[in-house]
Amino acid sequence: MPQRTFLATEPLIRWGWIWDHLDEIRTQTVEHFILTGIAVGIGFAIAMGLSIVALRFRRTYGPVTWVTGVLYTIPSLALFAFLVPYTGLSTLTAEIGLVSYTLLILVRNIVAGIDGVSPAVREAAVGMGYSRARLFVEIELPLALPVIVAGLRIATVTVVGLVTVTSIIGQGGLGLFILDGLRRDFYTPLIVGSVLSVALAVVIDVTLAGLERLLSPWSRARTVS
Repeated sequence: MPQRTFLATEPLIRWGWIWDHLDEIRTQTVEHFILTGIAVGIGFAIAMGLSIVALRFRRTYGPVTWVTGVLYTIPSLALFAFLVPYTGLSTLTAEIGLVSYTLLILVRNIVAGIDGVSPAVREAAVGMGYSRARLFVEIELPLALPVIVAGLRIATVTVVGLVTVTSIIGQGGLGLFILDGLRRDFYTPLIVGSVLSVALAVVIDVTLAGLERLLSPWSRARTVS
């Protein structure tokens, strides 16, 4: 198959194309963000439920991490191909795959964060009359927040990258530009999709880091001291 020869005079980026497709770029960026947000939100809710079960019944932690670990190791293309016959080329197919890749990271970090809370703090809270549920919500979760958010940041950045892969089933957000560029051997949409995907991941990661610092000022003070 003949290879396309890149000419030195051919511009790497056609700014006119970008200008003509600003609305589409904006739309796909928003779609990329929404797909990521839905996946991380649902994944966090499921992971929190699994983590509570694992913390309450310790014998379940091994099976929970084993199942979520298996889901995490399935290649994304294979997983989407498996789901398509059942859920079609739909957002549901994309989200099922994306959510599955967040679970192992989030469950491990939630459990690790809660386990990292000092036993002395727990004993003091119990001595003050805290119920198990109140202890978890008001003491353990806030103290575990830095570890939990660290897992959330990893899961989110992972999902931002995986969303581009869902372009093969007609979703993908910015991944559609990458796929279009590869199919047509056209560098501009390829670069636009790649650069904006990385930028989106960085912005979300920095935002989550700032949110964590805002919600847990005690950890920042401890770091400074």
